[in-house]
Amino acid sequence: MSHMPGVAEFTHAPAYAQPNSAAAIGDVFQIAGSSSKVLIDAACIAALAHDADPCIAMAGQVGSQVKMRVGNSWLIASVRSLALDRQEKGVIIADIDFLGEGDEEKLTGRIYRFRRGVTRYPAPGTEIFPVSSTDMQQIYAADDRPHVQIGTVYPTADTRAALYVDSMLGKHFALLGSTGTGKSTSAALILHRICDLSPEGHIVMIDPHGEYGAAFTQNGAVFDVGNLALPYWLMNFEEHCEVFVTSQGSDRTVDCDILAKCLLAARQKNRLAESIGRLTVDSPIPYLLSDLTNILQNEMGKLDKGTGALPYMRLKTKIDEIKADPRYSFMFSGMLVADTMQEFLAKIFRLPSGGKPISIIDVSAMPSDITSVVVSVLSRLVFDYAIWARDEQQRPILLVCEEAHRYIPSTTSGSGQAVRRILERIAKEGRKYGVSLGLITQRPSDLAEGVLSQCGTIISMRLNNDRDQAFVKAAMPEGARGFLDSIPALRNREAIICGEGVAVPIRVALDNLEEERRPASGDPSFTELWRQSGGEADILDRTITRWRSQGR
Repeated sequence: MSHMPGVAEFTHAPAYAQPNSAAAIGDVFQIAGSSSKVLIDAACIAALAHDADPCIAMAGQVGSQVKMRVGNSWLIASVRSLALDRQEKGVIIADIDFLGEGDEEKLTGRIYRFRRGVTRYPAPGTEIFPVSSTDMQQIYAADDRPHVQIGTVYPTADTRAALYVDSMLGKHFALLGSTGTGKSTSAALILHRICDLSPEGHIVMIDPHGEYGAAFTQNGAVFDVGNLALPYWLMNFEEHCEVFVTSQGSDRTVDCDILAKCLLAARQKNRLAESIGRLTVDSPIPYLLSDLTNILQNEMGKLDKGTGALPYMRLKTKIDEIKADPRYSFMFSGMLVADTMQEFLAKIFRLPSGGKPISIIDVSAMPSDITSVVVSVLSRLVFDYAIWARDEQQRPILLVCEEAHRYIPSTTSGSGQAVRRILERIAKEGRKYGVSLGLITQRPSDLAEGVLSQCGTIISMRLNNDRDQAFVKAAMPEGARGFLDSIPALRNREAIICGEGVAVPIRVALDNLEEERRPASGDPSFTELWRQSGGEADILDRTITRWRSQGR
């Protein structure tokens, strides 16, 4: 290796006199594992700033990449922070994070066969060079694994960013971003690309705002209160308690015990129960709600019961109330008594998919007090199906949860604990059974602790809140820390992606989606809409009718 100039004579080195894309721009100053320091010549960076290649023009700036030769390999590192050297004029000290290494092609010096991780670190004094667009294409070139292209790698103009589908889904993923950063459109883009790649897939998406139905009319099935027909008897005991038990404290324990006894008796009345040896209160066996209330009534009349009549009355009143309320008819209708479990699972899990691999479950029109139970039942069905189908041909299922902080909150008290428990369990164990979890949220700091760190791929759009940024940093792998500092500075529809789904951490400008494939989540234009008037009486009339009939 040729003699490198020392720090004192650094700026006067002849090697840097005529900067071009192939000339060195500085050298390594300190090596310390993942983060190390390099010295960069400010004059070189200034000269390269007008280069036609956008990658070389960005050389030495925060978020750019640099390369250095070690033996027969090129090491690639990203620049995390810059500071001016106080002793030596014109020298910049930069912190770098190593991303990975690639082999050097003998004749051209180009990088090929790039891979994550570093086997040999450079010695202090090693020259560093800017990374060109051709290098970037080699670094980010998708290998033979199945992948989807979702955008362009920043700062290049044409290097495509690829997500490796198997790695991303195999270890769960999270899509994060503040409101208005294009999160819904990005989620739709990724899911559309996956659906195009795997038309026979099985994706279940929980949509709390009813915005994705419009985006997946061609390649998905949309279920809402009108056509979901979720049978109430599919609920397990814990979910029954969330719906039927209204009391708190010690009364709740008493009510739950009574409900368990009566629910088991009601399930035993079904003919199916005779063929099953060990029937439990959780078994998905159909039963009649009227049977349940009759059993409660009979038990209440018995003299040997240990409690007064009040717990029985509380349960019976609540069940009758739900039966009579038309808002709950999508789940507690008398029409849902037949054993429709097979048809229901086939419809929701897209088995077979018939070219429409995604089912959107629109829970926006459901009564808010039952939404978490519906999400809990659907998530648990996905997980239970995967467990009991282990000996069959595998049909992995992806469960995507929009507004995930609602269902996996960091608080362990209050209602909605059933859904929190099942989603946490899927996050921890789903991978073994072929269940993948996709979490979309604008408040990662409100998510239950540990769930975000279970996500192998994190796609982060702009986050404005400091607490959220700190949370994401804690969950991200070490080498991506430099990228994370740019999270508050991302533009709309830009994302930092790191983890299993990508070869190395990347910043991506996401593709535009065709109009008909976009979710209905655009921001209203106040100035435009506030110039329009006319037809208000009809709007109010139709709105109030829908409001009163609790339908859309």
